[in-house]
Amino acid sequence: MESRKILGNLGEEFAAGMLIAEGFEILEQQYRCKTGEIDIIARKQGEITFAEVKTRTDDFGGYPAEAVTNLKKNKIRSTAELYMQSYLGDWDTLSFQVIEITVNQIENAF
Repeated sequence: MESRKILGNLGEEFAAGMLIAEGFEILEQQYRCKTGEIDIIARKQGEITFAEVKTRTDDFGGYPAEAVTNLKKNKIRSTAELYMQSYLGDWDTLSFQVIEITVNQIENAF
């Protein structure tokens, strides 16, 4: 597995842990269907949250959330719509999040 994929998976696991610490229940991770993928689908009280996780080791390309283009947003919305068609639980509202994770490793720091 290439290092970017490993870093992305670690970022998603960290983000899921963060959401759990905030009181969310993780419903799905790396949910895939014909329209795309959603990194994390979580529920807290009556809210279903669809989270896109962006993990970076530098800021050369800007903030991680800036990598979520309008095309990606539309794919996430379409995928969320398909997910909700098969979701059997109770819910009141839907929300979409981008979770940015920046890893800064300082080699030979002292």
